[in-house]
Amino acid sequence: MIVGKRTSQDLTSKILVIGVGNMFRSDDAAGYIVAHSLNARALPETTIIEESGEGAVLMESWKDVEAVVLVDAVSSGGKPGTVHRFDAHNDVIPSRFFRYSTHAFSVAEAVELARVMKRLPSKMIIYGIEGKNFQAGVGLSPEVQQSVPTVIQSIIQDVESFTAKGSMHA
Repeated sequence: MIVGKRTSQDLTSKILVIGVGNMFRSDDAAGYIVAHSLNARALPETTIIEESGEGAVLMESWKDVEAVVLVDAVSSGGKPGTVHRFDAHNDVIPSRFFRYSTHAFSVAEAVELARVMKRLPSKMIIYGIEGKNFQAGVGLSPEVQQSVPTVIQSIIQDVESFTAKGSMHA
């Protein structure tokens, strides 16, 4: 289910999917679009939320959750539509990917701060979809739109692996 903010009712979910973005900045809406598409599926033990990407809010949202999958648009200078996947426990999240962020600190900084504070969820996967257009406007560029189904399928596989017998506590 998509909820704007987590509530005590949502705390029973072991998995949190966070779609990050801004619906009014073209490709920056990629995370929201993925979240909305995933909401139509019945993912077990999973809550789906949308966030703007403010680091402190993100850290609070994944507090007490066993596994997090986060998806956001990125701008690293790569080919638009390229999908980047990071395991927060094994990879450093490049802050340059989130240079279009208008937040005090972004996804990358939130993950790194949580790592230092030992507050990362047990499992955390981050998807970045390389954007093309971050100007004011509604709708994704064709390159980003083509990548959305790939990310959705990958997130479904991640959730399935998290919920496989015994893997949530491994």
